Amino acid sequence: MKKEMEKEMRTESDSIGTLEVPADAYYGVQSLRAQRNFPITGRRLYPEFIRNMARIKRAAAITNKESGRLSPEIALAIESACNEVICGMFTSQFIVDGIQGGAGTSANMNMNEVIANRAIELLGGRKGDYTIVHPNDHVNMCQSTNDVIPTAGKLTALDLLTPLEKNLTSLSKVLMNKSKEFDHILKIGRTQLEDAVPMRLGQSFHAYSVMISRDCHRIREVRKELLTVNMGATAIGTAINTTPCYLSGIVPNLSAVTGYPLQQAEDLFDATENLDSFVTVSGVLKTCAMDLSKMCNDLRLLASGPRAGLGEITLPAMQNGSSIMPGKVNPVIPEVVSQVAFRVAGNDITIAMAAEAGQMELNAFEPVVFYSLFESITAMTQAVSTLTGNCVTGITANEKHCQLLLNSSVGITTALCPYIGYKEAAHLAKESLASGIPVKTLVLKAGLLKEDQLNQILDPANMTEPRYAEKMAAAI
Repeated sequence: MKKEMEKEMRTESDSIGTLEVPADAYYGVQSLRAQRNFPITGRRLYPEFIRNMARIKRAAAITNKESGRLSPEIALAIESACNEVICGMFTSQFIVDGIQGGAGTSANMNMNEVIANRAIELLGGRKGDYTIVHPNDHVNMCQSTNDVIPTAGKLTALDLLTPLEKNLTSLSKVLMNKSKEFDHILKIGRTQLEDAVPMRLGQSFHAYSVMISRDCHRIREVRKELLTVNMGATAIGTAINTTPCYLSGIVPNLSAVTGYPLQQAEDLFDATENLDSFVTVSGVLKTCAMDLSKMCNDLRLLASGPRAGLGEITLPAMQNGSSIMPGKVNPVIPEVVSQVAFRVAGNDITIAMAAEAGQMELNAFEPVVFYSLFESITAMTQAVSTLTGNCVTGITANEKHCQLLLNSSVGITTALCPYIGYKEAAHLAKESLASGIPVKTLVLKAGLLKEDQLNQILDPANMTEPRYAEKMAAAI
């Protein structure tokens, strides 16, 4: 009875020795050894990364069949197995941790073993019988971890950036709509958190929209960095163990499989050993994250209160804000976006350090680069989605309160400088703050300007437009 309950195993060997592998597993000895060696994060490879490794293996099988190195029968079995993985099958069989030693060899071999064992099944054999289809000799033919893994990283980043760009575009549009909705609302602008000069609430949201549009543009541009791949380089850039047919055909075939207009790097040594393109992508993500967090800081300040803060806008109430203070509602959506931004900034440092730490003809730290980069992109994608749908879309303006704060501010005295001079305007502002008497009353009392002039100069709506001084000079 005990024997019947024991899991059936198969014995596999590699250059280190032998291991017992579950008989029904599609992974093999090298995957199992890596799982035991790298219990680091508890998070496995990103599904998109798995899918792109399978796309590479499929393109390689096609190319090796075309070159005559791989029999049509084995090539077809490998292609079929790859297609199943691309469709999301065998996810549980990818058992290695996202962060691992060996420059990604474990991830590459996990894919090679799963594809090999599935191809063996498709050809009527039993898992582990590598005389039929071998993980290295057939699935990994004409490849190396050192060209497969960075290429898979670039393809995955391209895939993940698409929904991020889409979400940012939606956010920019929603912000632009809010700018139109709030365009008529006058408020006091602020510099260094102190009263500045009048503006329209819509102008704040227009500025946010333009900023996010700029981030979208940067992402579109940086995607170009990811279209140059080093497939065909094999170990260090010499293309050792490839064929001329494979070397010229792998990138066009991979382009056909993925749909991306990929190009083979002109210098395969450079493309194999240097990770600066990922540093560039991460830098763009960090810039975007900082823009998002800055905007969220503004939203929290503008919505602060509701009675003892600025209270110029109201954010949608999403959940209770306190376990002890009844009725408290916190700006939880902007808060979580800023936390994602902090994470992205940290990941950017990790990526930069890992790229710098590469030595000679290979960078051994690609796994942590991809782990960090993929986390940044996916977290930002979700953060932008919740910011748009659960916050920005539902923002309302407190128009009367904006007007009240504007009327009580002495920021309008700035507009008097061209007519009475900075020193006199500063004196009036100081006197108004001390006495509570409006600036306009003090100006008229001192006989510095006529009332009709003053009405035009101190009209807050006029002050919100560019070239205000020229227009005033022409009108008076």
